[in-house]
Amino acid sequence: MNEIRLVQIERRIERIKADLSKIGPMRPGSLTRQYKDPRTKSGPYWQVSYTRNMRSKSDYVRSECVAEVRKEISAYKRFKKLMEEWVDLGIEASKLRMKIDKKS
Repeated sequence: MNEIRLVQIERRIERIKADLSKIGPMRPGSLTRQYKDPRTKSGPYWQVSYTRNMRSKSDYVRSECVAEVRKEISAYKRFKKLMEEWVDLGIEASKLRMKIDKKS
């Protein structure tokens, strides 16, 4: 049973690696529309905010680049999700290997 699960985990990890290799440009953050005057909602502009190396940053985004930045943020979220799954599977695989070795 443990050996079967270990093989399943290894296959899933290989699929995750393949998916990761297909991820294109990415960036962390959240994209929001801001206003120079929020009360009247005049002077709209786009801003991406993120934290990197324990420092908060904000960048302005031109309107024509909003779609591309959204794709990059989405790619980053996918990257993070896949990495989390890979780590979780790696931990589970390690525990299973220890159990299998203990039985031998």
